[in-house]
Amino acid sequence: MSEDPAGPLVAVLDLDGVTDKAGLMDRAARALALPDWFGRNWDALADSLSDHTVWPEGAVERGLLVVVRGWRPYAEARPEEWRTAEEVLTEAADRTTALTVALALGGTS
Repeated sequence: MSEDPAGPLVAVLDLDGVTDKAGLMDRAARALALPDWFGRNWDALADSLSDHTVWPEGAVERGLLVVVRGWRPYAEARPEEWRTAEEVLTEAADRTTALTVALALGGTS
C-alpha cells in the first residue's frame, strides 16, 4: 500500500505468475491485507472489497484504489475465471463509491 495524503490509498494486486483462482485469492488476501477469515472465493472477495471495516486505516475517508497488474497471462490462461474476476471487481467498485479498481495495461515492473 502507498500513502499519498492528497489522494486515495493505493493497493497493488500483482498477478504476475498467477495461474489459477487459488493463486489470485492468495495474492488478493496479501495485497489487500484481508482478514484471516477471508473465504478465498468470489463472493468473499466481492464482500471484502465492499466492506469498509476490512480496509486499511484511512482508506474510507480518502478512498481505496486497487491497481491490478500482471493480469493478462492469467486472463489468457483461464478466460472463464478471469471473466468472473472482472465481474467481481466491477461489482465491488460499483457498489462502493470509495473503491476504484484499475487494470494496469503495462508490465509488472
